Amino acid sequence: MLQEYHIMTNIDVKLKFYQDNGFPQEVCEYKLKLDEISGLNRDKKSSHKNKGKLLVHERIDLLVDEQSPFLELSQLAAYNQYDNNFPSAGIITGIGYIHGRETIIIANDATTKGGTYVKETIKKHLRAQEIALENNLACVYLVDSGGIFLPEQANVFPDKEDFGRIFYNQARLSAQNIPQISIVMGSCTAGGAYIPAMSDETIIVKNQGTIFLGGPPLVKAATGEEVSAEELGGGEMHTSQSGVADHLADDDHHAIEICRNIFKYIPIPKKSDYLKIKSNSSSNDIYNEIPIPGKYDKDVRKLIQHIVDDGLIDEFKVNYGNTLVTCFAQINGYKIGILANNGILFSESAQKGAHFIQLCNQRNIPMVFLQNITGFMVGKDYEKMGIAKDGAKMVNALANSKVPFFTIIIGGSYGAGNYAMGGRAFSPRLLFSWPSASISVMGPQQAADVLTTIKKDQEVKKGQSTSKEKLAEMRQNIINNFSKEASPYYATSRLWDDGIIDPADTRTVLTIGLSMAQNELNSKGDYGVFRM
Repeated sequence: MLQEYHIMTNIDVKLKFYQDNGFPQEVCEYKLKLDEISGLNRDKKSSHKNKGKLLVHERIDLLVDEQSPFLELSQLAAYNQYDNNFPSAGIITGIGYIHGRETIIIANDATTKGGTYVKETIKKHLRAQEIALENNLACVYLVDSGGIFLPEQANVFPDKEDFGRIFYNQARLSAQNIPQISIVMGSCTAGGAYIPAMSDETIIVKNQGTIFLGGPPLVKAATGEEVSAEELGGGEMHTSQSGVADHLADDDHHAIEICRNIFKYIPIPKKSDYLKIKSNSSSNDIYNEIPIPGKYDKDVRKLIQHIVDDGLIDEFKVNYGNTLVTCFAQINGYKIGILANNGILFSESAQKGAHFIQLCNQRNIPMVFLQNITGFMVGKDYEKMGIAKDGAKMVNALANSKVPFFTIIIGGSYGAGNYAMGGRAFSPRLLFSWPSASISVMGPQQAADVLTTIKKDQEVKKGQSTSKEKLAEMRQNIINNFSKEASPYYATSRLWDDGIIDPADTRTVLTIGLSMAQNELNSKGDYGVFRM
């Protein structure tokens, strides 16, 4: 499920295929979008193959263990931006297994603008390194990149979370004794040259990979010297003279074989041993429980039962604050605490949530948040009851949580409910959305009501009035704009999550997350590995 790459050419045929296989409409649309981006750059992919190079997904498939999952992150990054010239933001990142060790893989796609970096590329690269640092995951960089996409340089070069942060992160990963291996399979130019130079071991492909701070045109312009790319930064020179690379490979296949051999000597972190139990439920049944964003006509408990082992939950405070379901359960044997919305958050449900978060921290149990939340209850009576301070308790408890937690946006994610239920600002280990998700400061209908009311009030104060037709038009424009920006595809394009997933994959995704989160962190040294 997590590692299928297929391209169908006819949209109607594709749609019928997915519908015939029982996927709901939202999931069909999601799969069509994945097919759309995988079909881009066909000519460049063909040219890439004609040079004897493997495509980026082929490289990853050979690198990871056979029959093991590869959890790709942010597949739709930069979707519907840059005229879709940067599918997946030109970089593939994800979590895979190499000789049984969970590993972050960061792979440039040279068929997308030469593997160059725009804002979303950098954001995606940095996010992958952040996941590696938090969870003690080894890193493999499959380098095939021309560096910064120069027309976008002002958006990717100078700021704190821009291109230079990649190398800062590499130094911190190395100081944490987290292994980093680079395979240079193509161009590696300018600042990008520091990626292999700052790795523990570097492999370079003969007559294909190049590493240099300035390419031949820049060298000629700066010094007048004429030199070929191979003479300036080819594999023979870097493995025999400069020492920037350690292993010379004949081709992509050989380079990946060398990398896998290196992993034979990389220790697997210690982790707790948990009993693994299979669930008896059919994963496709979960499609019947997909909620409408911000609606609560379905009991979220039924959805939870499709995710956890044997559908068994041990609920906490079942009769109190019942718009928030809190329960203990297991996923593939991993003990977890679940917080899931079954309505708007009232004072009681916020207090219950804060209490449950404290229990999970006291017992060292990871948490899973299932978000379908319109926010906290508003109104005079609720403000008098202290909804603000009760919501603050839950937010405070989560902000200071020590246990790992994961967030799945299954429906709406609106307002302060996004924060209290483990939103991006509170640093969940992983955050994924379902194709049914909707993310904004408030729902489109509520936003339209608020803004048209404000407009009418302003006009009353000025002694003016707007026709009902104009207000209706204004209201519809607001709904349309909010609906567009609340779309899960708008959100995932900008990396507000770690990607959209098929709801049927939720259990597998959480299992991978829980497994990696159990890795014990290494003792930190003063510095990492230096190239001498």
